[in-house]
Amino acid sequence: MADIRLPIPIVDADRLEVDRQMQICNACRYCEGLCAVFPALERHRKLAVADIDHLANLCHRCGACHYDCQYAPPHPFAVGIPGALARVRDRSYARYAWPSLADTVFERQAVWLTGWVVASVAAILIAFALLAGDDSLFAVVSGPGAFYRLMPHSVMATLFGAAFAFALLATTIGLVRYWRATRPPRTRVRHWLDGLRAALVLHNLRGGGMGCATFEDERHDRRRLFHHLTAGGFLLCFLATCAATFMHYGLGMPAPYGWTSVPVVLGSIGGLGIVVGPLGLLRVRARGDARLAHDDRLGAAFLWTLLAIGGTGLALLILRETVLMQPLLAVHLGLVFAWFLLLPYGKFVHGPYRLLALVREAAERDAERDAERDAERDGAP
Repeated sequence: MADIRLPIPIVDADRLEVDRQMQICNACRYCEGLCAVFPALERHRKLAVADIDHLANLCHRCGACHYDCQYAPPHPFAVGIPGALARVRDRSYARYAWPSLADTVFERQAVWLTGWVVASVAAILIAFALLAGDDSLFAVVSGPGAFYRLMPHSVMATLFGAAFAFALLATTIGLVRYWRATRPPRTRVRHWLDGLRAALVLHNLRGGGMGCATFEDERHDRRRLFHHLTAGGFLLCFLATCAATFMHYGLGMPAPYGWTSVPVVLGSIGGLGIVVGPLGLLRVRARGDARLAHDDRLGAAFLWTLLAIGGTGLALLILRETVLMQPLLAVHLGLVFAWFLLLPYGKFVHGPYRLLALVREAAERDAERDAERDAERDGAP
């Protein structure tokens, strides 16, 4: 049975630095209206390790507070909340990950492990095709079941189903560890709905209404837009996979499907989303203020992997009746398999972690209002 107990508490230099800066912020309170982080900070005058992790995952790194802060560098106080919380946020994923030794993937090996898994799986798939003894790997194959000339559907479903099941289990245990550690107040359905709404609309990427800050005199919503394109593209690709699974098992119609079929339409739009969205986010990161940057290898690996999956998927759709179909399918499946394996140990987890942080914020906000009403009632004549 999986161990969902919390790992041993760790207090590191990054969390100590966040605690130092937050003490200054709590005394100043100039940035209260920019996002949910600063109102939440007022409720926690003394920050435990889990409180710092909560604030880090509540932050969307819009950058607005950095430019509004009178104590930002070159001031001697050197307050830089977005970068400090980003470093803690990445460490928090490793802290609650399961199995615990997986923190090495977060901290040092994300890109290299991705490349190794992709290369290995692609090599296995190509070898499988060459040893099958039928047609060449570069033969043109078409018609129903053409995709399964490279790998039988039963083998593909078993392999990728097991990888996805592991990713789901590991991610769930990490989230349970985080939720237990942060110890939120009692949550109700409306708190989950409030948190989900804030996550879906990326409310905290608005920078207090003016948008993300790329530079001091430049605020825009481009980062929010590209986030929506990436998330929407991923959701459409998932729905396309669900539709294809139903057509295969429920209707007895194996892939590939026609251009106007539900899986192809959803997959095409979704594939464009996970190409345009990551490209836009990478461009925003490259053009952003270096003072807001940190060593975000996890984010870069995640965006480049999504971009590669979307690109090879669209290329496979366009070239599926050419000699390049089987090699492209091998590379695409290798990328998807690697992504499944690394799902609990990469930037993807920032979504569910942030959702839980937003749910806790909604619950704490309600509890604070209830306490104020109780105080007013008790003090009434």
